[in-house]
Amino acid sequence: MPSAAASGSDFVFATLQYESGDWDSAPLVPANLIDTLARYTSLKVAPSGAIVAAGTEALLQYPFAYMTGHLPVRFTEAERRMLRRWIDRGGFLFVDDHNHDVDGMFHKTCTEELARTLGPLVQLPNEHALYRAFFTFSDGPPTTSHELNGWGDNLVHRHLHGILRGDRVAVLYSNKDYSSEWGYHPDNKRFQSVDNTRFAVNIVTYALTR
Repeated sequence: MPSAAASGSDFVFATLQYESGDWDSAPLVPANLIDTLARYTSLKVAPSGAIVAAGTEALLQYPFAYMTGHLPVRFTEAERRMLRRWIDRGGFLFVDDHNHDVDGMFHKTCTEELARTLGPLVQLPNEHALYRAFFTFSDGPPTTSHELNGWGDNLVHRHLHGILRGDRVAVLYSNKDYSSEWGYHPDNKRFQSVDNTRFAVNIVTYALTR
């Protein structure tokens, strides 16, 4: 799938491509979240997402990027340099552990790499502005059906974590496996009593307004 640069003022949902691991493990998520943003917001959203390589200057074209995977993560030096530059210029990275497992290799290696590259991860309080950025999530991050399915650590992760730049969350890190929860065709939203992708609106809204 070719990468598409941001066009005009349209928001382009970018997926971060990194050299290690399986960055493309959740291929249905971008289209589903593009649909969600179009449904609920007045944001001008490009109909197709983009794939952007973490170690290239193309990353600077995007204010937001989504990262996921199951396998160990080791950034190259070029990826570390560009991620630092991008974050310091206002970029926002949403990272979701597709294993939903604190003992998994994605979690262990990715959190090490993020801390090494961008700074320490801190627990975000469930009263954080992120949870009121569009919809209100009074109890913090919504639970996923994948947290207690027996395949991961079988825990509900009550908090998300972040890397801060001042009082801005620049990196949002999740153990909740939203990548599995949101990995379905947008047409299937009609079978849900409550759209489980709504929290993505808060994430993108926060990213674009802070």
